[in-house]
Amino acid sequence: MTAQVREVMTLGPVTVAPDTPVTEVARVMRDRNIGAVLVVDGGRLRGLVTDRDLTVRILAEDGDASARTVAEACSPNVVCVAPEDDLDRAVQLMRGRALRRLPVVDDGQPVGMVTLGDVAVDQDPTCVLARITAAEPNL
Repeated sequence: MTAQVREVMTLGPVTVAPDTPVTEVARVMRDRNIGAVLVVDGGRLRGLVTDRDLTVRILAEDGDASARTVAEACSPNVVCVAPEDDLDRAVQLMRGRALRRLPVVDDGQPVGMVTLGDVAVDQDPTCVLARITAAEPNL
């Protein structure tokens, strides 16, 4: 039987409000050693912002980054999966849309995140990506 997303996802995704300053989001990513946070408004998922989004959409632009909010940096059309979805479906979505992360949403509310690393660890714990995922961060 195919694994479900709930079996491999990381619980308790980090969330921020749309009006959160990007500088605060960057600090959260640094402090928690993560590359993405979910943008939530009224308990509902409204977007996803990655460290790359901050670089490309905010830092690469001229102007004062400290005056910018995460709403300006996030991807608003987020592809999601549910905890009960087959892991194969999540992998197909990731492959088909070139995604590294998928928010896991239950009844409109984010409950987790499934990443390429999560999938790698589940599929083959000895593969290079699984070992990289398990390694200590090099801060």
